[in-house]
Amino acid sequence: MTGSAFAVPAAANETRKAVLDYTDLPIMVLHDEAVRSNVRTMAQYCADRDVFLAPHAKTSMTDYISRLQIESGAWGLTTATIRQARKLWAMGFSRILLANVVVDRLGIEWIAETFLREVSDGRRIVVYVDSVAGLRLLESHLAESARDRPLDVLVELGFAAGRTGARTIDQLVRVARAVHASPDLRLAGVAGFEGLMDRESAPVPPGLETYLRRMNEATVVCESEGLFEGPPIVSAGGSSFFDLVVDTVGPGRFDFPVTTVLRSGCYATHDHGMYRETSPMDGRRTEGGAFEPALELIASVWSRPEADLVIAGFGRRDAPTDDRLPVVNGRRTRDGSCTELPGVEVFSVNDHHAFVRVPEDSDLGPGDLLSFGISHPCGAFDRWRSLPIVARDDMVIGAAEPKL
Repeated sequence: MTGSAFAVPAAANETRKAVLDYTDLPIMVLHDEAVRSNVRTMAQYCADRDVFLAPHAKTSMTDYISRLQIESGAWGLTTATIRQARKLWAMGFSRILLANVVVDRLGIEWIAETFLREVSDGRRIVVYVDSVAGLRLLESHLAESARDRPLDVLVELGFAAGRTGARTIDQLVRVARAVHASPDLRLAGVAGFEGLMDRESAPVPPGLETYLRRMNEATVVCESEGLFEGPPIVSAGGSSFFDLVVDTVGPGRFDFPVTTVLRSGCYATHDHGMYRETSPMDGRRTEGGAFEPALELIASVWSRPEADLVIAGFGRRDAPTDDRLPVVNGRRTRDGSCTELPGVEVFSVNDHHAFVRVPEDSDLGPGDLLSFGISHPCGAFDRWRSLPIVARDDMVIGAAEPKL
């Protein structure tokens, strides 16, 4: 991780500074207005469709974004690991959907001590289970822990060549029956994740709708057998296909009450790459509000060693490259304005150098500022200890510090 904490103005009467007066380059910045707009847009989307949102906090693991989401009506926050859940709890967030199986003794003991005692402050955690073997492990460790109530679990449905999750509805129902019979666990619903299905160059993965229909069917079967304790949670939905999740496992798709919980996380900052292409609020948008990219990487031109080559001052240590390379937004000024640069693109990166193809007649040279957009926000936050939050006028108004 690079960067250090930013000394932002502590009082309203202190002089504000532009982001480029605070720090060396390169720097990843967060545009406050775009983040707030995205959070409002998603909250309204969920409210209009009577679904709930537990945004995936692992995207940023920042108090800044997570608190905006909770204040905008989020049902809770999602994490991928026990460590992330511990950090959210330490930040003051008390309703957590841990979207993963839990097998480690210390983690299960912490869950029992923190969430399964008789308290009335609204704290709640829900975890996944996808096998009877995993269920027995949970039971074993819970039996060694002091607790006053059972642990809420969601039975996870997976797909072939995917990650965790029962591979068939029959397997899922067997696990659900075992949960129902356990005095240590309580079946709270069904979950899955559609975001990693192979798109095969199509806007939507060919198998996605079939997978979501199987989630629907699994929920119906469990309900018909009386396995749920109360109205079930049905949870899926990354930041690419949450509209299809609502269409297939939303509350209007069942003959009994359900709580549909989306887990989208990257929407809060959006991006210039994968989510710009796949989001129903951008590349697949047909109506309604739109998301805006909120992350910007600013770097200098270091050198122009060849007529059609510029070396910019950033690399894979500074920006995510797992999905694709950053895109050039344009030539940047110190006040935040940006001029497009047709035909200019990043084609390779080292740890700290970016290779940028430019037209031979371009006037780009050493010292010029460039603005870049990234793809996959999760990989942006895990590279920086602190990201300046900037207002529309490019003035720093705060700092987001990932608790990774």
